[in-house]
Parts: sequence; structure tokens; C-alpha cells
Amino acid sequence: MGIKEMAKPSIALLALLVIAVPVQLAAATLKIATLSPDGTSWMRSMRAAATEVTEGTAGRVKLRFYPGGVMGNDASVMRKIRIGQLQGGAIVPSALAAVDKDVQVYGIPFLFRNLQEVDHVRGHMDARLMEGLERKGFVGFGFAEGGFAYLMSRKPIRTLKDLKARKVWSPEGDRVSLTAFEVVGVSPVTLPITDVLTGLQTGLVDTVASPAVGAIALQ
Repeated sequence: MGIKEMAKPSIALLALLVIAVPVQLAAATLKIATLSPDGTSWMRSMRAAATEVTEGTAGRVKLRFYPGGVMGNDASVMRKIRIGQLQGGAIVPSALAAVDKDVQVYGIPFLFRNLQEVDHVRGHMDARLMEGLERKGFVGFGFAEGGFAYLMSRKPIRTLKDLKARKVWSPEGDRVSLTAFEVVGVSPVTLPITDVLTGLQTGLVDTVASPAVGAIALQ
């Protein structure tokens, strides 16, 4: 398996906005957390949507965002949603696997050859995945596509042997990623996204798989 083959292992759906269903109030402020830093395209889009919601409800419904991981990692956000401290979050699919494992389907390595195939399959599957979440008590408002994930390393990786010698990050709770690495004999280091930057700085990990936009946004 050469590095070229690892270039586009899976489509990265970085965020999924979910809100617990039992929120039925005449007027409400919905608190929504995300790892996305303020100022990114994702946050600009979410804030634009919040303005539309507020205007469309004559101010009865407002969305308050907590960006940049100030509410903790996605697992913490999901716990806070369940106890009512938050009403929603922009969540990576691996964190939703405990709710409905099917949301990880787009992350299967080598499933797509190009973005045209992605668009075609999403046209058929997105609604079904949203329905699966709703059956488990959550309402999804769509996937934020981040593009294909690429292996990025501090040292050259030209062969599978090179990859096995690296300290490769695997997202916490991402069974698809973990299984893919284990199949080729790589023992990854499992960390939540919030700990990856520190892991790179301390040498705990030296190789990550991420779409370019996610790597830049999360530094």
C-alpha cells in the first residue's frame, strides 16, 4: 500500500448538528456547542442560520453558540445534551456512533473515488441517516462536508513499513478508523480531537488523517 493509495481514504463529514427532540417551547434560546473555532466557514454558516431562525420566529427562538471546544470534546457535548445543559452540537460522526452507528458509513476507507460519487450517494443516504438519528431521539440538520481525509505526517511515509513506524492518531470512538489501521498492522494512538494538537506538540503522535480544511481550522 503506497502513500498514493492512502491519499483519499474516506470522506470527512466534520460536523453534524443535532438537537434533542423534546424541546418544545413557545420561546427559547437553544445552546449549541462545537469544536469549530470562531471565524471558520462552518461557524459563519451556523451564525447565518441562527440569524435566519431568529428573524423567522420574530425573536422567539434564538441560537447561542459555544465554539472552539469551550464545552469540551464531542463526548462531553453529547453528555450535556442528554442532561439538558445543551440543546445541540456540531458533532463529528464518530461521536454519534453510540447513538446510531450508521452515521459513520461515509468514513469507510476507499468507498469513494471522487466527489461526484460522494454527491450521488449522499443524495440517497443523507435523509436515511437523519431518520436513523431521529428514531434514537435526535433531530439532525445536515452534514457539513469537509472533503477527503489525507494522511499528514512529520516524517516521509512512502511504504506501509514507514507507516507502521509512525505514531498514528485515531479519533476516539471511531471504530472505522481504528479497524482500518489495525487491518494493515498499524497500532494507532486513540485520542479525542481536542487532544491532537497537544499530542503533536509533545510527540505522543506524529501522523494524522484529516481533510486539509479541518487541519487548518483546528491547527
